[in-house]
Amino acid sequence: MTANLEKAKDLFLEGLDHFGAGRLADAEDRFVSSLALVPGRVSTLINLGATRVRLDKAQEALDPLTQVLALEPDNVDAWFHRGAALGALARHDEALVCFDNIVSIDSRHAAGWYQRGRTLSLLRRPADALQSFEKFLAFEPEHGDAWFRHGKLLQVLDRHDEALSSYGKAVGFDPTLAQAWSNRGALLKDMQQLEEAALCFRNAIAHGADAELNEYFLAAALGQRGPATAPKRYVEPLFDGYADRYDEHMVKVLKYQAHAVLGAGLAGKHFGLALDLGCGTGLCGPLLKPLVDRLDGVDLSANMIEKARTLGTYARLTQMDMAEYLRTAEPRYDLIVAADVFIYIGDLMPVFSGAQRALNENGAFCFSVEIADDDRDFELLPSSRYAHSPRYIRELADRYGFDLTNTLAHPIREDQRQPILGLFVYLTKTSPRAHR
Repeated sequence: MTANLEKAKDLFLEGLDHFGAGRLADAEDRFVSSLALVPGRVSTLINLGATRVRLDKAQEALDPLTQVLALEPDNVDAWFHRGAALGALARHDEALVCFDNIVSIDSRHAAGWYQRGRTLSLLRRPADALQSFEKFLAFEPEHGDAWFRHGKLLQVLDRHDEALSSYGKAVGFDPTLAQAWSNRGALLKDMQQLEEAALCFRNAIAHGADAELNEYFLAAALGQRGPATAPKRYVEPLFDGYADRYDEHMVKVLKYQAHAVLGAGLAGKHFGLALDLGCGTGLCGPLLKPLVDRLDGVDLSANMIEKARTLGTYARLTQMDMAEYLRTAEPRYDLIVAADVFIYIGDLMPVFSGAQRALNENGAFCFSVEIADDDRDFELLPSSRYAHSPRYIRELADRYGFDLTNTLAHPIREDQRQPILGLFVYLTKTSPRAHR
């Protein structure tokens, strides 16, 4: 028995050496071999569980940690690694129980508060997550990543001034936090502090942030022309994360009305097959449905599409880039509507070309844009939205065979509590030959 104990101890120590050196497979092997000689040894079981978490063997990690907690229900190390394993398995409710137990057993367990905050963030409980990070920061006030996460939660809670301060602390303690620079720049840009915002975006790029995305934000802050369209990596995640609160925030907070204004201009008309281009959660759907025999929708965001699907308004919904859809769609439509969609596209030529292809003869193409001066085709605004000039719209209509039947100037929504004026455009497809 003594020989087995000594051999088990040697294997355990070898396992610790391998773990410390990052040789995780070897560490796992030594811990398993040690337990074969002396089963149930708590320290070995905990280290085996921790190693398997690091090896992405989260399910296998649970067994040794469960054994420990059966023996020592207040073992915070076992609860911690069990929480990590459950988190890796996306079982976040169960992981939260582990971290709750840790801080209940030891209220000064900083790492427990940190992981509790991360888990609550994943569970979309930002106010509770914020409290956990504040507990953690009371113990480790110079932890840059925690300040970054603190700032993100404040931003979700619409406490933007406080979020800006937290992002400032994050990059102050850890200047390599690229996303903190980017998020700070976005807030400063919204506050019209454009020079400081531009500096943040440059720092974000320098520290490895998504260059395409941050160069787009930088162009917006500097008033530069920018790319022909907003990066998909900006638009798709933006609306995927926005889907759950989009309708309430847009209509109640931002006083969004583009869908209603655009739909009102079609009152008294009837169409066969219609397309809601950039349909989002389907705000246009109930307004268009009485005017059409069938309504399809297309949007880049999967979460927005799923929200629209719950309405039961659309015959078909497709997740796809709108220009690509128009270029390849098999149906021919009698009506295409795009409410507040072209703010994410600068160069509208691919959309006009696609609409000309996808519409039946005498089909209607109706949309809204934010208004730019006639001395330019389009411009990228500090809001990271595009505006288009009336001259540019007229030239595209003429080039692609559309008659301009009506335009209307009307607010689209509010931004920083100021109304944003839009141009509502109603076109009819005619024979392209008449425009050559």
